Amino acid sequence: MIGRVLLAGALAVQFATVPAHAAPERCEPEKASPSVAESWAQRRLDVKSVWPLTMGQGVTVAVIDSGVDETHPQIRLAGKADLTNTSFRDCVGHGTAVAGIIAGQPRSDLPFYGVAPAVRLLSIKQTTTSLGDVALLAKAIRTAADENADVINVSIQAHDQPELKSAVEYALGRDIVIVAAAGNVEKDDGSTGPAYPAAYDGVLSVGSATPNGGRSTFSNPNAVAVLGPGEKLSSTWTGKGYRGNLEGTSYAAPYVAGVAALVRARHPQLDQLRVRRRLTLTADGASGKGTGAGMVNPLLAVTAVLPSEQVAVAPPVPEPLPASAVHKVVPPDQRSIEVATAVAAGGLSLAGVTIVAWIFVPMGRRRRWRAGSSGGSGAN
Repeated sequence: MIGRVLLAGALAVQFATVPAHAAPERCEPEKASPSVAESWAQRRLDVKSVWPLTMGQGVTVAVIDSGVDETHPQIRLAGKADLTNTSFRDCVGHGTAVAGIIAGQPRSDLPFYGVAPAVRLLSIKQTTTSLGDVALLAKAIRTAADENADVINVSIQAHDQPELKSAVEYALGRDIVIVAAAGNVEKDDGSTGPAYPAAYDGVLSVGSATPNGGRSTFSNPNAVAVLGPGEKLSSTWTGKGYRGNLEGTSYAAPYVAGVAALVRARHPQLDQLRVRRRLTLTADGASGKGTGAGMVNPLLAVTAVLPSEQVAVAPPVPEPLPASAVHKVVPPDQRSIEVATAVAAGGLSLAGVTIVAWIFVPMGRRRRWRAGSSGGSGAN
């Protein structure tokens, strides 16, 4: 454990949600409802169509948040850590909602379920309120990496800090997919800067989508890779119940993290870079500024055949042979050919004369032929 969070004088981070009111100071989360309705997000993403292929088995997902209520009947934790040195309880409710979206267990009597319910879910408690410390956020990312997470969900927005960037690079170096909320517009004029860690290279930044697939008005348009459902949502909540009308990019991020887990389970040979590429290439398409590649598409993300991946995993082309290994062909010597031809012709001619002499000279001698004599004779 590393001690309590000291907010005074510390750089603060906050959940990328649209707050309805001030965060509770004590462990008194907002009251949960005993019932829950099916949200448009579940109908739109239709993750059950992917479950015959994978439900996320063998993949570990770490939730860096306010903790998770492991007494909830639809939450199943495989591990937990408390970096705040308080307790494992979720006194805000936010972390429990994020965990439910990723891996809520399906039940026949309830319409709510998570995207990838078979994953190993880790809870890393980084704060006790809606605010937290950048140092603890960086520590939480490193902790998740050391626990061999395959996917890390960070539904938190912060400012760029060297220790935070270093922690992200550390996790990426261990082949982990980092999914982070793009953050919400907070200024009155609607302008905002990039949120971190979402804006770091290598992080899959998630914006909030409306039911029609467009960008939510509160969703930060900077550095968005894909969209996830981020408004009018329902999920699990502290107190063994549920909350409805949840809004914020921090609730969009876990939908994408769950899809990333499905992809890693179905395609274990893909590294974190190609998992991110697969999610963006199979998304539903951009629909304006700040929408990235559009709404994430679980079925296509898991099943699409991407030729680029086949090229990427093809065996490397062998290096060419060195120049010394290839000998140039010597051009023919035309003069030598002509001389050789003449010598050969002369030799054949001499051989012919010799053969003729060998045949006909003996014949002449038998007939008493001498060179220079006439063939006739006179009478006396």
